[in-house]
Amino acid sequence: MGLTIAPLPVPRSGAALRAAVLEAVVLAGHMLLYPSGVREERREEGASGSGAGAGGQLPPVLLLHGFTDNRSVFVLLRRALGAGGRRRVETYNYSPFTLDLRVTARHLARRVEELCERSGQERVDLVGHSLGGLVGRYYVQRLGGDARVRTLVTLGTPHGGTRVAPFMDAHPLVRQMRPDSPVMAELRAPAPGCRTRCVAFWSAYDALMAPTGTARIEHPDLDATNVEVTGIGHLALPVHPAVITAVRRALDGAVRDAGAEAGPGADGEGSAGPVRKLRSTGTGEEGMVV
Repeated sequence: MGLTIAPLPVPRSGAALRAAVLEAVVLAGHMLLYPSGVREERREEGASGSGAGAGGQLPPVLLLHGFTDNRSVFVLLRRALGAGGRRRVETYNYSPFTLDLRVTARHLARRVEELCERSGQERVDLVGHSLGGLVGRYYVQRLGGDARVRTLVTLGTPHGGTRVAPFMDAHPLVRQMRPDSPVMAELRAPAPGCRTRCVAFWSAYDALMAPTGTARIEHPDLDATNVEVTGIGHLALPVHPAVITAVRRALDGAVRDAGAEAGPGADGEGSAGPVRKLRSTGTGEEGMVV
């Protein structure tokens, strides 16, 4: 949903008020950065990065922005993921005139193939904010993208559909993000043998997710870990230091390893998979707790 402005609920607690204030601050800062992300970035040629993975390298990461947004939302996350030259990190600016996320997912498929060819890697990692996460999941689950995507991380993505802002139903993309849309029906369909590991970050203070839990991945065929983030809202998810640290750990495998002992069904939730909580603090520190 990106920069979409929707009526926000009146905060009813101190934590909710702090989250709302942070959202306003993040929005103001992002509006200043937004023009810098309108143009497509220059693509790096040749293999780069070091660490684990095929050829001694970590898989490259492709960042996918949300509805009406652009790559500028990932300024801090990109810098953190690429620190030390451990991995190649690129962004994908899909068209602001997109009317069908399935078309965008097909364009993403070509972009991933091109990135694999340039980097010399067979697989990539995807990180998507809001609608970007849904585009990434559609590619992985419905277009055979699991052959190319090692890990899919989503931040505030309406995996089960959202009912927020009914006045925006005139936009085809918004209609596709409704719980009863054909796209959501496709994502609920069986996906046996899907090879991509999924990590979904969600927050109870995400005002664009209605119901809030819709940002969790709940599918019996997907290897999914859901991480609840406390104390922040939708716009802060890709910029908060605690979340950035946790995303980096997720791409390094730490989040799944932490949840391995509570695999799908171990907590009685069945399709929801392992569930973790990310407790954010004002210092940017974070901790995973059951």
